[in-house]
Amino acid sequence: MLNVGIASASPVEVGTALLIVALPENPTLSGIAGLDTATQGAVSRSFEMKDFRGSRDEMLHLTGLPKGPRRILLVGMGAIADRRASLRRAATLAARNAHRLGVGELVWYSDQLSPEEIEAITVGLIAGCWEYPDLKSPVPEAERKKPLEKATILATSTDDSRRGLANGQAIGSGHSLARRLAMMPGNLCTPDFLAQTASEIAKRYGMGITTLGRKELEAERMGSFLAVAQGTPQDPKLIALEYKGTKPTSKPVVLVGKGLCFDSGGISIKPAQGMEFMKFDMCGAAGVLGTFEALGQLKPEVNVVGIVGATTNMPSGTAMNPGDVVKASNGKSIEIINTDAEGRLVLADCLSYAKRFNPDVVIDAATLTGACVIALGHTASGVFSADDALIAEILAAGKRAGEPAWPLPLWDEYKDLIKSDVADVKNSGGRPAGAVTAAMFLREFAEGYTWAHMDIAGTAYSETDLVTIPKGPTGVPTGTFIEFVRGRIV
Repeated sequence: MLNVGIASASPVEVGTALLIVALPENPTLSGIAGLDTATQGAVSRSFEMKDFRGSRDEMLHLTGLPKGPRRILLVGMGAIADRRASLRRAATLAARNAHRLGVGELVWYSDQLSPEEIEAITVGLIAGCWEYPDLKSPVPEAERKKPLEKATILATSTDDSRRGLANGQAIGSGHSLARRLAMMPGNLCTPDFLAQTASEIAKRYGMGITTLGRKELEAERMGSFLAVAQGTPQDPKLIALEYKGTKPTSKPVVLVGKGLCFDSGGISIKPAQGMEFMKFDMCGAAGVLGTFEALGQLKPEVNVVGIVGATTNMPSGTAMNPGDVVKASNGKSIEIINTDAEGRLVLADCLSYAKRFNPDVVIDAATLTGACVIALGHTASGVFSADDALIAEILAAGKRAGEPAWPLPLWDEYKDLIKSDVADVKNSGGRPAGAVTAAMFLREFAEGYTWAHMDIAGTAYSETDLVTIPKGPTGVPTGTFIEFVRGRIV
């Protein structure tokens, strides 16, 4: 991971391969007059001639300086409504371009910075240079560029600024782990691998962990979870991590993540085109594990439990069939209408399992429905809850993390769509209000506590380049989970 530090220095004097200067819309020379002198007026001329306007994501690369920084990259932040968010985005873009250039290191300058802004820049820099090269052959030495390994933020070094830096590195570690797990192919990132990763996190930070395999799930009568797992020879895993940051009597925040390491759709098989993206069906689980990686470093004074339900959904001679009826651990019977509505079957037993922790609140995150993508596109996650205050808390956490979300209804009028003729409930209500009926189904198993559901199907990964990050996993919902937990610190 990128090594980020703080230094007190003038931007014109730093001897670096690349100096990043983040500027707002319609920039001036305030704070960078020395750079203009060093470039013999190139900066001011670029402003005057409108070669650089400071628009969001705009960049201007200056090179050939006789001393000080060898290159300068001006990065536009646009009209700033949220400075932290603007700095984070600019830092992500800057680090991505620095990584492409092969400079090996960079120095960041953006005038005076608060500890929270240093944190945001650090998160952005780490996100921008993230990649997953593990399975690629090495680039020939003659074509090899230096990877971005070091970044320095120009700021006054104080206890507060160092705290902001440390927090940013912790969050960046969590994001990087979540993205790596999501990017791994399904034959490598298996339920066993997720369990192993969770075990390593628990050992590294002294957390509690419980892992249930097929036999233990059978003993818990988790027929809903096991119905999905019965089509695969891989051992399913229910993983529960426990972070204890305050007194034992304090009720925990419980985070639940869907961990379908690959989803073929089962007997209701998906179309072949685009099925390779179904390795991302475990992004909810990746978000939980990434959050716990960050919590181990942040050490917030909150108790947190993370639950992951991991398996694969495969067609086979032992797979569940449309029309089957199974029974969840809370005793409710479920008619299987569509075997591709499997994530909610796994989450049903995970949500029932959450009750034993006497939670203060439970939030689940899942790449659950294509219907949510149709409703909200790839910009916002859907949020469902009967508790308006909890919805507001999640939306605020998502905003702080740069992971927008939007509320969708969870009204009793939709319940008729999941009524079954032969069981207590059916696992699919058809095409109308598909994201809503999936949430209504989950509500049947989120009993005895305050609960919210996040549908991240449109935001957890991207099939196209997003300018600041490449196509692939975005890290959602890691940031939202982290900010939600931090918001619960008394």
